[in-house]
Amino acid sequence: MEKEAAGEARESHGTARKRARTGGGKDFIARLSDDILGTIISLLPTKDGGRTPVLSCQWRHLWRSAPLNLEVSIRPPGAAGPVLTPSRVQPSAVSQIISQHHGPARRFSFHCRGAGDLCAQAESWLHSRALANVEELDIAHANPRLLASVLRSASTTILAAKINGCDFPHEIVLAMNFPSLKKLTLFHTSISEDVLHALLSGCHALESLYMAEVSAACRLRVSSPTLKTIIFSHSSSEMAQLVILDAPRLVRLLLPYYYGSDRVTIRVAGAPMLEILGPFIAAVSNILLFQGISPVSSANSMRTIKVLALRSSADKLHAVLNILRWFPCLERLHVTFGKHYDMDQQNEPQHHPLHPIECLEAHLKKVAFKPFQGYGKQVEFAKFFVLNAKLLQVENRASRHARFVFKIISY
Repeated sequence: MEKEAAGEARESHGTARKRARTGGGKDFIARLSDDILGTIISLLPTKDGGRTPVLSCQWRHLWRSAPLNLEVSIRPPGAAGPVLTPSRVQPSAVSQIISQHHGPARRFSFHCRGAGDLCAQAESWLHSRALANVEELDIAHANPRLLASVLRSASTTILAAKINGCDFPHEIVLAMNFPSLKKLTLFHTSISEDVLHALLSGCHALESLYMAEVSAACRLRVSSPTLKTIIFSHSSSEMAQLVILDAPRLVRLLLPYYYGSDRVTIRVAGAPMLEILGPFIAAVSNILLFQGISPVSSANSMRTIKVLALRSSADKLHAVLNILRWFPCLERLHVTFGKHYDMDQQNEPQHHPLHPIECLEAHLKKVAFKPFQGYGKQVEFAKFFVLNAKLLQVENRASRHARFVFKIISY
């Protein structure tokens, strides 16, 4: 009897631990509403979402009514080995998928390297009930005619569009209208100045524009009454020129991988609300790219900038201080240290202590350095701001409100 009781106790204890690990044996996923489960399914790749009906009776009907995420890819002619994107479907399966799907459309992704002429098929897909109101487009390697067909068919409903590895012909967007488009990404794309201008003119709700490795015959001219964020990235050997002519609501101009080389010119002529800028290498020669700034008069400085990101070597403090003169109302400074950021700084003038820097006197509240390893030059760099940024100092001692955060990053 004692052995049986002990065995039952062990079994009961094991069952309790198992129930504790599984939430008392409850199926929390089964308790989710069909709407939430449908949203989860819509985030899965097409093939994975299409397999969910085998999970249970509850899931059997969900995929057909969930927001459709349709990912189509064409295998390049003569390609050997396994398919690089096994979660995508071939064009031959699209008609069957959209005929069986009765829910709304969320995303249509079409990577069509070596596609040939699929314009008619793409138009029929996007005019179907399943894709009639698609919200996101992801088009890669489409020929100009196919790209025009896809954009034309979905122009009135898309909220976000990503176009990769395509060439825009002159006639593609001149008569197009994108009333709902909020986010546009152009990656490794060729587009003329006039076509980009026409494209942006047809976007009446655009808030974010991301351009990476975009080539143009002349320059990339941006005018938009609604844009809030521009991200511009360029690292190739081709010349690139970005001119922001009229962007009254622009707040963020982000420049990832921008090193201020002679291949890239950025001019800001009309952005009265611009607050966040960078990162770029700390050198006055780079700041002079921004039209309207004078090296003599502070009246033409960029007083709207509140957050600035720079790349610098730890021994280039004077270069950073010279840059700060251009941003008198700066509140946050982010500096990324690296030895490879020494270019174009050989003749940088020295900062004179008798010439105060306005942002250090009245506005700068936060300075972040990364990676901060604590060697001599970095300590001197940080010490200057602790001693001279007035909002971090009271009577030659650190303010009681100043906070120093140190983080160790493992590589």
